[in-house]
Amino acid sequence: MTENSSNRQIARAAGTIMFAFVLSNLVGLVRQILISNAFGTDQAIDAFYAASTYPDLIFSLVAGGALSSAFIPTFTGFLARDDRASAWKLASSIVNIVLATLSLLSVLSAILAPQIIRYILAPDLVAEQQVLAASLLRILLIAPAIFGVSGLLMGILNSHQKFLLPALAPSMYWIGMIFGLLFLVPSMGIFGLAWGAVLGAALHLLVQLPDLFKLPARIYLPTFGLDNPAVREVGRLMGPRLLGVAVVQLNFVVNTIIASGLSEGSLSAIKYAFQIMTMPQVAIAQAIAIAALPTFSAQAARGEHGEMRASLAATLRGVVLLSLPATLGLILLRDSVIAALFQRGEFDVNSTQMVAWALLWYTAGLVGHSIVEILSRAFYALHDTKTPVLVGAVAMGLNVIFSFLFAWVFEKVGWMPHGGLALANSFATALEGIVLFLFMRKRLDGLEGPHLLRGFGAATLSTLAMSLGLWGWLKLTEGRSIWLIAAGGVALGGLIYGLGMLILRVPEVIALRTWISSKVSRIR
Repeated sequence: MTENSSNRQIARAAGTIMFAFVLSNLVGLVRQILISNAFGTDQAIDAFYAASTYPDLIFSLVAGGALSSAFIPTFTGFLARDDRASAWKLASSIVNIVLATLSLLSVLSAILAPQIIRYILAPDLVAEQQVLAASLLRILLIAPAIFGVSGLLMGILNSHQKFLLPALAPSMYWIGMIFGLLFLVPSMGIFGLAWGAVLGAALHLLVQLPDLFKLPARIYLPTFGLDNPAVREVGRLMGPRLLGVAVVQLNFVVNTIIASGLSEGSLSAIKYAFQIMTMPQVAIAQAIAIAALPTFSAQAARGEHGEMRASLAATLRGVVLLSLPATLGLILLRDSVIAALFQRGEFDVNSTQMVAWALLWYTAGLVGHSIVEILSRAFYALHDTKTPVLVGAVAMGLNVIFSFLFAWVFEKVGWMPHGGLALANSFATALEGIVLFLFMRKRLDGLEGPHLLRGFGAATLSTLAMSLGLWGWLKLTEGRSIWLIAAGGVALGGLIYGLGMLILRVPEVIALRTWISSKVSRIR
């Protein structure tokens, strides 16, 4: 496959995933609005968020990023060599191992739920909240095994260049939670939200089945395949990555513990803010990273390192072109966006201020998060999980230290300390992105630096123009409707940035304009 065709393949897949992820973000916003309206930042939702940390933890350790980063390159390698029988034997074994492991862990964790809440997740919550969180945890523990199978199915479909239904799966999860909020919460309270999450996990799996049934030479074997060299290869690749995921999840646990000891609503505030920040990250970086990994893996399997270098450079450039304006736009519009989306019911002005403060510091790390998403996938494609894991482990270890330090500093200077937790995450991720970039540049004998710098320069100039326009918009509309400020700001910012990129004749934007013109001409 040529360099241009590889880049086009990534672009097409990324466009499909972005569309689905934007839809997911919109559905997720509806879910978050309903949650904020029903619970605000009160004790019940704090207990829910404390409980939800643990199922996410065991899923991530067993079947999350660690497994996908090891499974997809190995599975794709078989497909690149047209060895489908071996590919499906590997998939069957990994599905069985994941399902058995997560089911066992979930049962044991449900038995020990009170101790997990009291001694690990939320020791600073009051006794009533701990009891509530333990009860919620037992319900939420149904989901990890379902997500484990669903996550592997995503990898299988992506390896076959099927992206739409897997990308729609997160929307199905939010729809399950929305069902719980609308129909279960009125009678069951916060427990209705937990059962909605379980329903969402089931929908997350079911929506992908139609594409699975269409795959050629599909087989399933009821075996763990522990004597299969490919299964052992996945285990070998997964081992280092597992350490990295554990460190990342440890950071989330530490943040939960620190935030639960701060003023009421701090834990919910950082949860809301992180979810808002990850919306553009998911739509931009994760969409592109998911689309790029199968292509990177196939290039690596064929030994096409020159083509992979070009594809990676183009991918990084595209991510920066999209994430840099998203960063400044979200920072400038954060108050009006949060107020427009959430400020109603139990979510009051104080809730808006707390979330906006955390969002400011989380969003500062958006570009860093986006770059890490792409670079880590490139290492996985090269069957190197050790480098990104070691770098990530050090970065997240620093994140834990920064969390305590920055929260203390913020409190000393009179700022809300939960903002320090967000800044710690952004700072550590920026360091991680820089180090990964340097290592990958050495690994691939360069990363087309001048091409990347030209893209970064164009993005910076256009973003500065956009920021000036948004600053003027905020001054002009001060005191007006928050919906006008937020929606108008998003539209104005996008227009100014797009015009700036056209004036600077950025190739990606010129190509997009040409593609749109050709589509319009065909319609005519």
